[in-house]
Amino acid sequence: MAVDHEFGGQHTELKLSIVESCLKAFSTALIRHFPTLIYIDAFAGTGSRTVRVAARGGDLLDEPIAESVEQRRGSAQIAIDVVPQFSRLMFIEQNPKYCAALCALAEAHPMRNISVIEGDANAIIKTELGKINWRGTRAVLFLDPYGMEVEWSTLETIARTKAIDVWFLFLLSGLYRQATRDRASMDTDKQAAITKMLGTDAWEKELYSKLGGTDLFGDQGPLQRQADVSGLEMYVKDRLASIFPKVFDPLPLPIERRPQRYSLFCAISNEDPRAIGLATRIANHILKAGISSKVDPR
Repeated sequence: MAVDHEFGGQHTELKLSIVESCLKAFSTALIRHFPTLIYIDAFAGTGSRTVRVAARGGDLLDEPIAESVEQRRGSAQIAIDVVPQFSRLMFIEQNPKYCAALCALAEAHPMRNISVIEGDANAIIKTELGKINWRGTRAVLFLDPYGMEVEWSTLETIARTKAIDVWFLFLLSGLYRQATRDRASMDTDKQAAITKMLGTDAWEKELYSKLGGTDLFGDQGPLQRQADVSGLEMYVKDRLASIFPKVFDPLPLPIERRPQRYSLFCAISNEDPRAIGLATRIANHILKAGISSKVDPR
């Protein structure tokens, strides 16, 4: 029996469609050149997701449709279905109930090399990537955290492999909620969370400045964040570009809603110009298609 894992909306359909297109293009392009291709899902969920489809009224041509509940493929199931197949699939999940569902999914595909690892994705990525011989191996890693769990040190570990393409759904709304407009209203917990996420404490000087001139006593105005949502997004891109040889302009999600909640980044860890060229052709095509697409939420 499937474990209910209800989340997302129209932007989730688009996100998963992009991931599927990426995995197909990646495996097709590289399977003849590398003995081992790995897919790593750092926040894998259950392999499926529960979707409530709203009721629709009838008209002269169509009968009314009652509300229904559907089970649709999640990223783990999509990765299993990709052809050409990945040599190995690694699903990481901290929720024990979700892990059990992933184990059942793996057991349903006994001929595939599927690893289900329960625990904190940051710790597991740092441990597991160190076990892999990256000569002759390439990987795609999907980071779709539930919040702001991804640590900068984890991204540094990924970048050091020089063999992984990363698709990272960054919770931009989490950053602009933590990085309050007025610096004085930010507590130490928020400050620490931002530093852990961005890998530097320089963000305070780079994102905040004094507002206005001095008063009669020579005091300057309060520290205010000058960057808007787009500015914060570009700041994140610049931070990623400090450790990855290539980072593409992100896809804002949801596409038709502002301010956006997420930024879907693609970052390439391989510095070889041929790898960057191939990744550029794949990523640009997929991201441009994503921007122009409209996914039917039904």
